[in-house]
Parts: sequence; structure tokens; C-alpha cells
Amino acid sequence: MPKDSKLNLTHRPRRLRRQSSRRILVEETVLRAADLIAPLFVVEGEGAPEPIASMPGVSRFNVADLVRECRELYDLGVPAVALFPKLDAKLKNPEGTEALNKATLVLRAVRAVKAAVPELTVITDVALDPYTSHGHDGVLTAAGDDVDNDLTVGILCEMAVLQAEAGVDFVAPSDMMDGRVGAIRKALDAAGYTGTGILAYSAKFNSAFYGPFRDAVGSATAAGTRLLSKATYQMNPANRREAIREVQLDVAEGADIVMVKPAGLYLDIIREVRNSTRTPVAAYQISGEYSQIQAAAQLGWLDLVRCRDESLLAIKRAGADMILTYFAKEVAKALAKK
Repeated sequence: MPKDSKLNLTHRPRRLRRQSSRRILVEETVLRAADLIAPLFVVEGEGAPEPIASMPGVSRFNVADLVRECRELYDLGVPAVALFPKLDAKLKNPEGTEALNKATLVLRAVRAVKAAVPELTVITDVALDPYTSHGHDGVLTAAGDDVDNDLTVGILCEMAVLQAEAGVDFVAPSDMMDGRVGAIRKALDAAGYTGTGILAYSAKFNSAFYGPFRDAVGSATAAGTRLLSKATYQMNPANRREAIREVQLDVAEGADIVMVKPAGLYLDIIREVRNSTRTPVAAYQISGEYSQIQAAAQLGWLDLVRCRDESLLAIKRAGADMILTYFAKEVAKALAKK
């Protein structure tokens, strides 16, 4: 084709990309601080924040520092936090009984945060893995080769009621036991906590990317390995239709919000879930997703800010209404400067 020739084109999509003001006008997906939920880790004591080696930029906070972090997040426009405790190993046992201690760490943290920042939405995890000496999300069967579904659900109901009593806004069952959403809803209502919501980990896959989180809460140490298999209760990564079934069951049982976890590796599942329900959809950009971006950026292989923002934009574009991400604070800070 001669250098001075022109194509006879009616449609030139690049017209909409010629300058930043045009690109903004036609931008289809916008990420806001209000879309983000910050997962936070809490520990006992009064010491300085404890950096988590496998999660660069993420630390465990004592309760006082946690409160300050929550205030800062709220002031930056992040509307919600999800709290996860790291317990002393001495408090753990096969039954996870510390989870039902009315003065356990996470309940004290909830009370402190709600007293100081009452406007902030506080979410708490309902699962036994931070409390068990074996690292599983529930109580094991007598044979010790699987999690006892129904016995575990009864304990989760007690946990949820204690968390609601402490003032939490949403309980978030992440255990993947059958029937736990309906049982928790009944338990909350019976105890008078009809206003406490359920954010259900509805489609939680048995991912290989959870390792850094298990370091953060100490369940890897308890289990003796971060590679602990949870295949009998978390979902097979190969299954798409099953995810929709799990979501539909949780919605029918009373879930106020459903979640897909992980997020970035399961964008197709997020879209399928979004198309299957009118219930709000959350997605969790998990520790392994976060840490691999951080690691590649530290090696100079990727641009941290651009990859961070693109990863979150993809999750929202797939259909998530809200995103749990360890990038929440720094993204909120960046958006505040725009």
C-alpha cells in the first residue's frame, strides 16, 4: 500500500482514544475507594505493627493501632474492613474452642473499632481455621480425615451470634460447610440480630494461592504447612456450574451478599455469578494474587501501580460490586489525589 494512501473506513474506534478527555468520556468501568473492603490482621499486645514477610506492605496490628488504621481508611473513603485474628498457638486446639470465648481477640477488636469509628462497616470471618491446631476450617471427624460438616455448622452459628453481639455489621462464613448460611441466619434472628448481615463466601475455591494468608493468621504454622488441602469442602477450581449452584443455595438460605474467592483467576466465575443473581457480588483479591504482583514489581518485572490498578479494574469489570483487597489503602490514597 502506498505511504500516502488512506483506508476508506467508516468506523475508526481509535477516534475515541485520541486524547485523555475523550477516553474518560467513554470509560465503561470506574474504580472508586467506595468499592473496596480492606482485610486487616489483628494480634494481641501493644507492640509495633508486625510486617508479614510473604505479603509486602501488609502488617498485623494490635487493637489500638487497628483502630487508628480503620479511622484512616474510613477518612480515605474506604467504607468497610474485614478483620482476621492471629492467635497465640497456646490458644489453639483441635476443636477451636477459643472461637467461642466472649473475650477473644477479634471480638475485642470489633468493639474497639465500632466504638471509635461507628460509621465504618465491620465484617468478621466465621470459620475455625485461625483457632484450630490442625488449621482446618472446622472440627474434624472422629477418624480425623475430614471436617465434620454439621458439628462445625453448630459452632459457626455460635460464633456468628457472638460476633453480632460485639457489634459487627456483617458476619462472613468462609468455611464452605453445607447449610451454614441458613443455619447462621436462623441463629442470628433467634438471638434478635435481624439487622446483622451475612456476606457469604459462596464460591470459594480450593486455590493454591492462599499461602500468604495462612502465614498471616498462623493457620499454616498450626497445620505444619501452608499447603494444607481443603479439597473436601472448598470448591474444585475446574468447576463453573457448581459455583452457580453454591451461590443460588446461599441466596436461598438468606445471604445478603455473595462472594467469589479468589478473584483475579476466576473472572469468568464473577461474571457468571453476576448474571445469575441480583444479590450484591463481592470478590476477594487474595493474598497470593496480591503478593505475586508485589514480588514481580520488586524484581522490576512489572509496574506495581499499573498492574495493581489493572487487576482491580478487571475484577470490577467482570461484575464485582465490591472487592476485598490488600491494596485498598494505597489505592484509596491514589484516588484521593486525582
